[in-house]
Amino acid sequence: MSYALTLAAMTLLGTVFAGFPAVRLLRRMKVGKEISEWGPESHMVKAGTPTMGGLFIMTGVVAFTIGGNFFGRYSIGLPLLVMGALAVLGFVDDLGSLQDRTQRALNKRVKFVAFVAVGVAAAIGLYEFLELSAVNIPFEGRHEMGAAYLPIAVGIVVLTAGGVAVSDGLDGLAAGTTAIAFGAYGIIAVFQEQEFLAAFCLTVGGAALGFLWHNSHPAQVFMGDTGALALGGGLAVVAFMTGQWLVLPVIGIVFVLEGLSDAVQIGYFKLTGGKRILRMAPLHHHFEKLGWSEVQVVQRFWVLGALGATVGIVLALEV
Repeated sequence: MSYALTLAAMTLLGTVFAGFPAVRLLRRMKVGKEISEWGPESHMVKAGTPTMGGLFIMTGVVAFTIGGNFFGRYSIGLPLLVMGALAVLGFVDDLGSLQDRTQRALNKRVKFVAFVAVGVAAAIGLYEFLELSAVNIPFEGRHEMGAAYLPIAVGIVVLTAGGVAVSDGLDGLAAGTTAIAFGAYGIIAVFQEQEFLAAFCLTVGGAALGFLWHNSHPAQVFMGDTGALALGGGLAVVAFMTGQWLVLPVIGIVFVLEGLSDAVQIGYFKLTGGKRILRMAPLHHHFEKLGWSEVQVVQRFWVLGALGATVGIVLALEV
């Protein structure tokens, strides 16, 4: 446990200090975010804030994992590869959302196919190479699923990555909630005596917290899809590696609510010819429209995330 915490602390500090030159570099490269006209008017002041901050989250994760938690424990390569693939996909998508440049975000169908391809690769890696095919059910125990494990793994990797990406809309929201979720799975891995997986989870959590130093309100940099997709995909994979993926919707309650709010709002809008359930989707914007400040929304969602993580850990230990 001390090893995992030490690695996490080193990653946190490394990401904080690396963030200073990284933010300056992103500013010089003029990779400012174009703010959607459909979002809250209060967010227009954020226009031009550098995005793609996920690059230095991933740099921290890769550097400290390769340096201190990879050789001799190569199963950690799977979540690392999934995060890397999704970071590349997010980076390409972020290039199409930059201020004062032609808006050429990835075609939705192309993005979906790429999502699914990464999900399929992750599922095969879990099933074939790590030989995982079971689910731990709270109060029931471990149950083998056979080949049915594969499509479920694909779906959960895709949905979790998407849920974290939807949550990345307020300063510090995605960074704080993913740090909490990875911390929860780190604790679960400790109880399972998977020391190296625990170290990986806490390393990612440390990188997210280090990024939060620069992403706290008012944000100096956004993580963009480069970071959000990678963090979401990595979270899903480590959930499967613990066998405790059934409690992922509880530990990641914020991502579930954010993703559902977006899907329900769009579906209801189309079915009713323009009516809305929420004042604005995703959910964090709805609460802003109700009069909550951005900081209030973020901090209250952190509290919700911490509650979900606590309940999820308790359920995971009841096997």
